Amino acid sequence: MSRYHAGVSQEGNNEEHRIAILILNLGTPDGAEPTAIRRFLAEFLWDPRVVESSRPLWWVILNGIILHRRPRQRAKEYASMWSEEEGFPLLSITRKQAKGLGRILSERFGDRFRVIYAMRYGSPAVNIELQKLAKQGFQRLLVLPLFPQYSATTTASAFDAVVRELGQWRRIPEVRFVHGYHTHPDYLDVLSQSIRNHWSKFGRSQRLLFSFHGIPTSYVESGDPYPVYCRQTAEQVAKRLQLDASAWEVVFHSRIGRKPWTQPYTDKVLEDLPHQGVASVDVICPGFSADCLETLEEIGKENRDLFLKSGGTAYHYIPALNEDPAHLEALSTLVEKHAQGWKELAE
Repeated sequence: MSRYHAGVSQEGNNEEHRIAILILNLGTPDGAEPTAIRRFLAEFLWDPRVVESSRPLWWVILNGIILHRRPRQRAKEYASMWSEEEGFPLLSITRKQAKGLGRILSERFGDRFRVIYAMRYGSPAVNIELQKLAKQGFQRLLVLPLFPQYSATTTASAFDAVVRELGQWRRIPEVRFVHGYHTHPDYLDVLSQSIRNHWSKFGRSQRLLFSFHGIPTSYVESGDPYPVYCRQTAEQVAKRLQLDASAWEVVFHSRIGRKPWTQPYTDKVLEDLPHQGVASVDVICPGFSADCLETLEEIGKENRDLFLKSGGTAYHYIPALNEDPAHLEALSTLVEKHAQGWKELAE
């Protein structure tokens, strides 16, 4: 059966009266070897939502320089995170999140929901997973990108991928798209509790850093609200933790190139803090729903070494919420909120 005539599966199972939940994360290479890393980076960095640059010029830079150097440079880091059974942490955790979220919704609503997952770049691909749904006849689709703070570089790009596939279908399902959840109370509560749990186990450092992935300031000037949403998340969490203004700070990591990105920069702040008398820091990355190479390597290791080398004495990375049951419960309430009004939920 062609996907253009979706409605009833080839096996005869009509899923028309169930709601499909598609959770989306950024993605990972299919392996730790340079060729797999190169394929992933080629797809990721060619996305015009990620790199807003002249296509001909960027093609030369990307294919002539970056894709020749970076895969070999990062292969060792990727290899340290790779598991033959589970793949990379981001993929493994997202898989567990989908399974856990599905279990919660099943306990609450029976078989009215089906949860699947896909990656914006790499596998499992958005178009392939949506085609599977089409063959099964789903007529309600809720898309949940696991990026709490909206940005055109992440959430909008996920939207692009979904719409690009649906644009080829004859029978399009009713679609709802979660724009973001940076101030959703349950998300903020779980995030705050994860910090409390860390403090109860390891003690509280002098400074708490909320580190978010940066974006070029030109994107912000063009209207991307991302840094505003990042600060709103941090402010709400600091309020829940009853922190003084001097006890926490919002910073941005992973800048690339010479053009200015959102500031202050995480690495520069970590270099300066020991000279200001701050010897211990806790770092959390609220923009990541699952740990990945970036959080585990750059934030967890590289920035730790930088801080200690600069004179700091204690550095702690607070893990992402991952498949924490409380996190999955928060996501389930988000799903319920956005599925309101669909008859399948009311029956």
